[in-house]
Parts: sequence; structure tokens; C-alpha cells
Amino acid sequence: MAKWDFEGYISELKRLGLYRRINDREGSQGRIVKVRGVEVVNFSSNDYLGLCNDSDLKERAAEVVRTHGTGAGASRLLSGGTELHRELEEIISEFKGTEKTVLFNSGYAANTGAIAAICDMDTVIFSDELNHASIIDGCRLSRGDVIIYRHADTAHLRKLIKDNLDRKRIIITDSVFSMDGDIAPVQDLVGLAGEYDCLLYLDEAHSTGVLGDGRGVLHHYNIKPEPFIIQMGTLSKALGSVGAFVTGRAEIADFLINRARSLIYSTALPAHDIAVSIEAIRKIQRDRERIKRLWQNREHLVSGLKELGIDTTPSETPIVPLIVPDNERAIRLSDFLFEKGFYAPPVRMPTVKIPRVRLTVSAVHEDEDIRGLLAVISEAKACGLL
Repeated sequence: MAKWDFEGYISELKRLGLYRRINDREGSQGRIVKVRGVEVVNFSSNDYLGLCNDSDLKERAAEVVRTHGTGAGASRLLSGGTELHRELEEIISEFKGTEKTVLFNSGYAANTGAIAAICDMDTVIFSDELNHASIIDGCRLSRGDVIIYRHADTAHLRKLIKDNLDRKRIIITDSVFSMDGDIAPVQDLVGLAGEYDCLLYLDEAHSTGVLGDGRGVLHHYNIKPEPFIIQMGTLSKALGSVGAFVTGRAEIADFLINRARSLIYSTALPAHDIAVSIEAIRKIQRDRERIKRLWQNREHLVSGLKELGIDTTPSETPIVPLIVPDNERAIRLSDFLFEKGFYAPPVRMPTVKIPRVRLTVSAVHEDEDIRGLLAVISEAKACGLL
């Protein structure tokens, strides 16, 4: 009779260098964090604009806790939503140039809920091979026929679409790929979707607040949000809050309200989190300096790495991976950085096929942070860690 063997599984992970530990920080998210009792410069956060610890956002959250309480208490379809939820959805629609938006509790909940609702067994899903796990799981839950196309390879995608013209079709991709930092060939994908009557689902988790003056990849490329385009975005990265959204045609949003299980069967986000997201969007609309500073810091880091002879391709964004040949090297490099005062945990399978230390740049990093990191990376290279 088969038995559970949790200990054996953990032992095998340790042998392969794949064992993970949770390292909770002590205190707030930000440029400097305290981990394992040590203060380190944080190069591991998706808080691209440094809004997680912004004083205006904290004050707004405190105000709304006093007026609306601490929890939502019910799902959105019962009594969990507030006038602030509706206001945020309207603001996002205006921000993204779409007809209607619906909120979800996280990017994972949005992708698993929306994709599984939109797609069914009569749908062919064309999914980029490097798509996020939440997209992969949404595709699985949909029970649609999933066809994987080679990463960012639109010629391969075109061939696959032409072989499947007799069924409903949807192309699904990350806009910015979270482990390599490259941008999907969105202009070509929009062209293919229009030519072959496909829906196009864009995961804007790492684009929102970063690309296109914060509006995302379509604005970045000056592309109109066509009726066949569905955009998902998160509020928990560059916007410094929590939650996610799906936005597009009004009938698609209405469809999700009636079909997306992760929306229908989840307690709504608390009003103070919604208020923080509203304030964050307004802040980046008023002041583009944070986004400008983010890209200046990204250029500082990437140009410095190139001077050290370190290949930063395919990164095009504030996500910059340091690729290493094996798990042990990834762990040793991360530990070396930590000992020198910089926090960047290793990333290994199953998250990525090739191990790495993933650096993420923030608008609140100072020039001395990046210079110091580059000096330590230069030491690591001299020691054979890169």
C-alpha cells in the first residue's frame, strides 16, 4: 500500500539544491529590509515605484480603516464591496482605456478565475512557454485544448493558429516575463489576433505602473485596446497595494462577474486596500518622476553589469536576472550578496529551467545602492560565482 513520504521528498529537494525556506522580513517593505536580523539593501521586491511604504498611501489606508473597518466581511456579490470598489474599477478602466473592469483578490485569482471562465473544452488556448504559473493553472482549470508556442516566437504561433481555425481561439501571454524581464512581442500578437479572430489575453502584472507611463504595454507601444484584447493587471507590485483586475469589453467583465469562481466565492478585498490602489494610480498620474527614476536606476544597473562583462539579455525592464549554471551556484551567489549587505534570493526549478539570482530595481534605490551592488557582483565574478 502506498504511503505518504513527506520526509523523503524534503530530503530529495535538499540533495538537489531545490529546498526552499521562507525568510520573512522584520518590518516594512522598502529599499532597506531586515531579514534574519540583518539590514540589507533589497533587490528582490516587485515594489517597483517604492509605494509600499509611501506616507500618503499609509495615511489614506488609516483613514479608510476608521470609516469602513478592517475587513470586507463577505464576497463582492453579497455585501463585501463598497463605493470605493466601484470607484477603483472606473479609475482602472479610464487608466487603461477600456469599457469595464472587475476586481480580483490577487493576480493568481484573476488568472485562474478569468481564464477558466472564458475558455472551455471547445477553446484552443495558445500559451507562451514561459507564461507564469497562474496562467498555466488557469489554462488547466479551463479544460481547453492548450497548445504551447515557443517563447515569443510569433512565426511558430502563426503556424499553430493556422492549424486550428475551426474552433474558438485565444492567445495568452505575459506582457513582461517575470523571471527574464523581457517584453512579449505584443505588436505582432495584436496583429495575429486581429487577423485570425482570436482573443488576446495580456497578463500586465509586471507592466502596470512600469511601462507606458504606468498604463501598461499597450500604451508603451501606442496600441489601441481593441475589443478582442483582455488585460489582467495586479495592484500588488508597482502600485504598492494588493489585488488584481481584469479589464476589457463591458460584456466580458459582466461575464466574469457571473462565471469567475475565484471572484464569486472569495471574500472581497477590504476597503482600505482599495483606497490605497486608488491613491497609487492617482499618484503616478500626477507625478511621472517615480517611473522616470525607476528607468534611470535600471539603466545604471544594466550598463554597470555590461561593463563587468555580464550578459543582461533578454532583460528589457527593471527585472534583471543573473544566470548561473546550477542550483548550488545560485545559492552561493545569493548568500555572497547577503553577506555583503544585498538581498536577492536564488530562483530555481520549477519556477525556472535555468537557475538564477533575479535582481529587481526600484525607483527608491539610491545611486550608492547600485554602485555597491555592482562592486559586490564584480567580487563575485572574480570568485567564480558568475
